[in-house]
Amino acid sequence: MTHYDLVIIGSGSGNSLVTPAFDGKKVAIVEDGIFGGTCLNVGCIPTKMFVYAAEVATTVRDSDRYGVDSTLDDVRWRDIRDRIFGRIDPISDAGKDYRVNGPNTTAYLGRGTFTGPREVSVDLPGGAETITGTQVVIATGSHAVAPDVILRSGVPFHTSDTIMRIDRLPRRMAIVGAGFIASEFAHVFSSLGVEVTIVARGDRMLRHLDDEIATAFTELAVKQWDVRLGRHVVQASGDAAQVRLGLDDGTEVEADLLLVATGREPSTVGLGLEAAGVATTDDGRVRVDAYGRTTAEGVWALGDVSSDFQLKHVANHEARRVAYNLTHPDDLRPFDHRFVPSGVFSHPQIATVGLTEQQARDQGFAVTTKTQMYGDTAYGWAMEDTTSFVKLVADQRSGLLLGAHIMGPDATTVIQPAIQALTFGLRAADMARGQYWIHPAMAEVLENALLGLDLPQHPV
Repeated sequence: MTHYDLVIIGSGSGNSLVTPAFDGKKVAIVEDGIFGGTCLNVGCIPTKMFVYAAEVATTVRDSDRYGVDSTLDDVRWRDIRDRIFGRIDPISDAGKDYRVNGPNTTAYLGRGTFTGPREVSVDLPGGAETITGTQVVIATGSHAVAPDVILRSGVPFHTSDTIMRIDRLPRRMAIVGAGFIASEFAHVFSSLGVEVTIVARGDRMLRHLDDEIATAFTELAVKQWDVRLGRHVVQASGDAAQVRLGLDDGTEVEADLLLVATGREPSTVGLGLEAAGVATTDDGRVRVDAYGRTTAEGVWALGDVSSDFQLKHVANHEARRVAYNLTHPDDLRPFDHRFVPSGVFSHPQIATVGLTEQQARDQGFAVTTKTQMYGDTAYGWAMEDTTSFVKLVADQRSGLLLGAHIMGPDATTVIQPAIQALTFGLRAADMARGQYWIHPAMAEVLENALLGLDLPQHPV
């Protein structure tokens, strides 16, 4: 039984825990899947590379509105796919090779299961091997899930883990789900010429967002895709050539390919958490305190397996804090989850941070809001934009920004000054008039939204 100073289960954000503070110490990394985690291999990075190709195709199709005539002659799916994974796969392989052959670390490429306090058995090709750690970090991430009705049917389907590596584009695609993943892949595949049908359980897409944003996005979505709102799948049948979904209103959806995008769950099944003394929450996440400590002494957790937020930038933040806390037991630093932003790279793009209007009212703030259209700014004129907007939520008593919600081109970039203002407590009026805003850049829409809030303004 080999003992290590640190055992890390999972090679996504957990991989960054091997800091210079562990030079000269023994570190083990346990990984039973693709090295590098969800974001690198099946999540944020490849999806956004596909989104960029989709944006190029959309720009070509829409160019005539600017007086530029063009045609989209062809979409070479395999070239798009191979360009993306031709860059990503070598990064994953290099990360694995570095941990296998690099200094201070030993990579165990197999399934890890706790068999006792800080004791992990790894299922390897040559047989199980048990290792122990002075400290152990659980960073196993999350995995895609599917509704029981689809699982029971035996119908073939894809998730976000597999859809990006298909060999050819289908003519018709059905997507079950109406959240981040569904919205992004609907954009990608429809922009590349696929007929997309979405089965949405709720009355709106992205219904967890601010009401105004969710409503506006849904109105645009139904113009782009065949969106079946308020519908449930009650029956599924078919094979690799064709899938048929029966909905609760008696209608059917036929497609050549089915994508299930109904969410992800923390990957804790089979970890043996009870043997380790690690408790979980009611929704299955590893229970951690503000510093990343689990209920078991010397065992930590971070990222999707324990966090409220299934976001890579949150996992990275938590990894930085845990990495520090591992080697500074007398100076622990807590996670900072006050203002976690998120983005949806669909068409249009969406970015959000802070409280929605309803959340702010529910918490008793003296709420004031401002919705500012892109089309009322000079750059919005250049884009001929008629649907994009910024919505700000602020507190009249303190003058502080409470939330920002943006739908439109480059929303995830335009929102960054609002994230900074929330994080560092900058009053909305000071943010608006205490700095220069480049004219006529797109960010002026945020400036104008700030000026439109019903707050005492900067005097000059």
